[in-house]
Amino acid sequence: MLGRAVAVAAIAFAGLCGSVAGPASADEILVGAHMPLTGSLARSGQAFDEGMRVAIQMFNERSPRHRIRLQVIDDESAPAKAVSAVEKLVSDGAVAVIGGYGSNIVGPASDAANKLDTLYVTAGAVSDELTARGLKAFFRINNNAGYQRGMGALLESLKPASISILASTKEAPMLLAKGLEKDLSGKGIAVTVHAFDPAITDFKPIINKVKLQDRSDILVMSAYENDYVGIIRAAKVLKPQVKLVVGAWSLATPKMYQEFPDLMNNVVGTSFLPFPVEMKDEEGKRFAETYRQAYGKDVEYLSTLSFVETTILAEAIARADEAGTLRSGGLPEAMRATRRETLLGPVQFDANGDNPRFSVAMGQHRSGRIVLVSPAAAATGEIAFPALPW
Repeated sequence: MLGRAVAVAAIAFAGLCGSVAGPASADEILVGAHMPLTGSLARSGQAFDEGMRVAIQMFNERSPRHRIRLQVIDDESAPAKAVSAVEKLVSDGAVAVIGGYGSNIVGPASDAANKLDTLYVTAGAVSDELTARGLKAFFRINNNAGYQRGMGALLESLKPASISILASTKEAPMLLAKGLEKDLSGKGIAVTVHAFDPAITDFKPIINKVKLQDRSDILVMSAYENDYVGIIRAAKVLKPQVKLVVGAWSLATPKMYQEFPDLMNNVVGTSFLPFPVEMKDEEGKRFAETYRQAYGKDVEYLSTLSFVETTILAEAIARADEAGTLRSGGLPEAMRATRRETLLGPVQFDANGDNPRFSVAMGQHRSGRIVLVSPAAAATGEIAFPALPW
């Protein structure tokens, strides 16, 4: 059902920013993208897709001389399909590829783009290894360090004696868990990491260890959407004596509360925006209004990530096109010239294509609202602590 809904939304919105398939015509510039529009990560993929499409629409409206069309392929969270998507998009004439979600997907997909001399940009993969490969046309606007700083600052401020981290053995979640363990242990907090295979669905044995052995003050989840649901459901049954549940990406979103209202209240996750959305600058207000008109709902943080990366890419395309270098390898250079304040804060790429200035806030679910609770400069309210979803 979700896959069909995504497909219908993509087709309906195609009229606003170009069709979703087929080679580019002579008077337009094709940008390709691959996202998980079906499968276990479809919630994230759909949010990314929506943000990209609004970014392209807004860019085309203000820059009619450089009309961009977006072509999106569902990679189903499969590395091989992501690679095939990149190859198809480049063969159709895409000057750049946006994608995907998960470091295990982005790694091989961006390798494929590199072999095809095509720029690749992502906001959905945080592994440090991705920017250590020396690829000259690989860019991302977020990274593990930014998530680690945001989560670590909140956790430290709560002064817990001990923390339990449940971490998927997938690359990005484990990297984040190990980073948090190192940082927090160095500050005198006892940290226990419980690694779990992404294929498991019964988290009660691990939660039982947290309850009987760790007896931690805070339960931290370094994982993905379906994992969060399984972990919190198990905790709701066994009720470990923790004081707060904290997670990472794709958790503090309106969609998670709408689908799992019995599990999300008081849970904290990484975020950039409160909900209902409050935009402070003109670009943000226009984004929120355009998004609402297109999809009948408020933006969420994953859509904001994809909006920012797509906008930055579109502006770099325009610069390269004006310089006459777009079709002759000049796009990476134009991308490196980015110096921009965005809805996510400042974006500026280093020699490895990373954004060292990336930072993240933390949002707490509050009965259908999301309140930013950390850092203090971004906070829209005080954290509820102790506070649990059961």
